[in-house]
Amino acid sequence: MKVIMRYKYQLILLGENVEFFEKLKLEISRKFDELKLIQDLLKIITKDNISEYSGAEPAYVIYSGHKNNLDVITNEIIEQQKLGGNIILPIFIENFTKEIPDVISNLNGLKLHDNISKICNLILEGFELLRKSRKIFISYKRSESSIVAIQLYEALEANNFDVFLDTHSVDKGEEFQEELWHRMTDCDVILMLNTKEFLKSEWCNKELEKAHIKRIGIVHLLWPDCDFERFAQLAHSMNLKNSDFDKPLFADLSKGRLTQTKVKEIINLVEGARARNLASRQDSLITEFTQAGYNNNVELNLQFSRYITQELPTGKRIIYIPTVGVPQSINCQNSQRLIQRIEKKEIDSIHLIYDDMSIRDYWLDHLDWLNKRLEIQTIKKQEFNSWFQKF
Repeated sequence: MKVIMRYKYQLILLGENVEFFEKLKLEISRKFDELKLIQDLLKIITKDNISEYSGAEPAYVIYSGHKNNLDVITNEIIEQQKLGGNIILPIFIENFTKEIPDVISNLNGLKLHDNISKICNLILEGFELLRKSRKIFISYKRSESSIVAIQLYEALEANNFDVFLDTHSVDKGEEFQEELWHRMTDCDVILMLNTKEFLKSEWCNKELEKAHIKRIGIVHLLWPDCDFERFAQLAHSMNLKNSDFDKPLFADLSKGRLTQTKVKEIINLVEGARARNLASRQDSLITEFTQAGYNNNVELNLQFSRYITQELPTGKRIIYIPTVGVPQSINCQNSQRLIQRIEKKEIDSIHLIYDDMSIRDYWLDHLDWLNKRLEIQTIKKQEFNSWFQKF
């Protein structure tokens, strides 16, 4: 039996940049596959089928074209989308002012060059399929790569990432190691600077071990003076050459900075790794939660939008939403809004499920406090089995 998808994520493509739109559609389709979302959830809308647009479902608008080619119908569509409160992202080729029409000239635009992956992630964030907080953890050996670590910290911050670097991100008086594990737990990707003596460091090894336990994706940067064969074949790795540093071949690489071209490549690699890594961690949560249900004879169903449902004898549903990282109160609010738009059945309750390992005690206490006050509640991994024993 064919399942009819009533709920759609609407991607509205306006303008005459057909070549870009074709590349964007291929990349967003690939991202849906990485997130294990059904392709039928995505609906592409253009000027030609704008009559199929629904104001009751989420939409994200991309405009890419030249203002001299803007026709009356496209201008009207843009005006209507602005009134509807939908996000409109102008994409320009060379010059924002010369290319983007007046109707959206007060919006922030993005240059197309090498930004397809970033544009797709912005769309997924707009649809709330990828979390908006873009958190990166830099793991490095201070004596070998501090200069590059600080350089990447600054570059990633400039590209709207929330970056954790131990020398810049831990307040004085904080429990250093606890805060480090807490922040690692909440990151999307770990950027690991694999220098010659990296794995000889006790703490670097512990960070690598913790990342594997938590299933946090790693982007490996492999220094030219080290041999890390076991990392070289990983999907998210980059072998650095002497020419990638602004110091000559005979210089001490620990004192050199990366070229701006290489920094841009690294940022793109990190951006491309985010969706896949978050999906992998979500998969792990889903597997452990559904296994706990099975162990307690509770039937659960994974819905096409990647949340879990439990049918109650009353005819109502309990909704469980896998949450990667450290849950926040905004996760509760956004989850409630999304589920209310998607779900047609009467809802008994909504819960966020999460892995509590390495989250600091003060934050776990805060989540317990929120559970007594918010309609949306959280369930930590160590309580999965005890939760189902209630039924």
